[in-house]
Amino acid sequence: MTVPASIQRLLDNHNVSYTLADMPHTMPLAPINHITNLREAGAARSVVLENDSGSQLLAITPSDALLDLNRVEQVMSSSYNAVTGEKLQALFDKHGVQALPALPQLDNLPTLVDKRLLENDVVYLDAGIDEQYLQLSQADFQQLVGNTVVSDISTPLAALEAPVEPECDETQILASVSQFTELRVKQRLEETLEMPPLPSTAQRIIQLRVDPNADIGDLATIVEVDPSLAAQVVSWAASPYYSAPGTIKSIHDAIVRVLGFDMVLNLALGLALGKTLEMPKKGPYGVIPYWQQSVYVAATVEALVTIMPRDSRPSFGTAYLAGLLNNFGYLILAEVFPPHFEKINRHIEANPHVSPHGIDRHLVGINRDQLSGWLMEFWNMPESICNALRHQNDPTYDGEDSEYSLLIYLANNLLRQHDVITGASLQPIPDTVYKQLNIDPEQAKEVVANILESNEELKAIAQELEG
Repeated sequence: MTVPASIQRLLDNHNVSYTLADMPHTMPLAPINHITNLREAGAARSVVLENDSGSQLLAITPSDALLDLNRVEQVMSSSYNAVTGEKLQALFDKHGVQALPALPQLDNLPTLVDKRLLENDVVYLDAGIDEQYLQLSQADFQQLVGNTVVSDISTPLAALEAPVEPECDETQILASVSQFTELRVKQRLEETLEMPPLPSTAQRIIQLRVDPNADIGDLATIVEVDPSLAAQVVSWAASPYYSAPGTIKSIHDAIVRVLGFDMVLNLALGLALGKTLEMPKKGPYGVIPYWQQSVYVAATVEALVTIMPRDSRPSFGTAYLAGLLNNFGYLILAEVFPPHFEKINRHIEANPHVSPHGIDRHLVGINRDQLSGWLMEFWNMPESICNALRHQNDPTYDGEDSEYSLLIYLANNLLRQHDVITGASLQPIPDTVYKQLNIDPEQAKEVVANILESNEELKAIAQELEG
């Protein structure tokens, strides 16, 4: 395989010698994982940025670092966003590549190079083609860097990905709130954040969860009081995804004939909580809608539980609810840090290889999992749900209720490998996750294949919830 003609001309014009090498296929070759594989190879990546006046800039950084748009703004004295969509695709088509090569001055664009790339004797660059990269000596790389701006524009990912002890959550949240808002930091975190109280419907459902004498009539009565919630539950049960015979006419029908008591109980609770916070009107380019991610993860978690040995299966209802609420921290982040939510979205667009949680931590000092875990505790949600949401991105967690957090972790990462939900898979799924859950990896792949076959039905459910 040779590099495209336009790339070869650029290298020849600068008298650069290179070797074209194969990239290790650490992750399945979905587009979202291209840069993840770059990280395994230690190769640099590039992103095209554009300011409000339409001026474009090429930024090149190590693939194990986050491109910091705030530092770019300081260096260039202008605010830049990542070029996405049709504009980016036009560049791909022009150069005959699947990803943007990490070559300074590509397309005659002014280029900003991270200074860390000048520290190694050998430099590896994304070639933009067929999972390959360019290997250059530092001297040859300097030939390309000659007319560029070199500066410190990135933050290593290692510090952003390190686990945070739950005991630090409240201190870190308070520190972030005091830093980014004009609110007086009060003695109690819930007073500072001024979060809404737990909805009355959710309160009644939680009480029902712990009532050993609760029956179908009690649950139906609670759900029917909320017309919007009742309509959503009936619609869910009537979805082609469940292939229920006949027409679903009532909550009682949905419980008895299709979903079951436990499922409706937890589904109703998840829907009630999801409607508590305002849905952000704008997210990163290409982001999968909130409810679509929730529905896909919940369905996958539910299916994963079914392939676990019966004697080690956790509660179906709790697992499903945890999956449905997996992205709840996204809503809280938008609610608590509205001015900075846009910055987070801009950085997600510019850093598709970085977990959103790492970007949260870089920009506001905490991540969405910490926020969701805290709010669930404040609302007196079951401890299993609090732990599941708080630790869902930590495959090493083996504490209380770890089976729920690991199920969300596994579902999210399996779906990300197929670009079904938003977010980069930063590493292969550890074998320990499968072992702790007693799940066979091949069966897990079959589960996801079945979910993908129901793609249209699940999307239809999610679209109704998006309203």
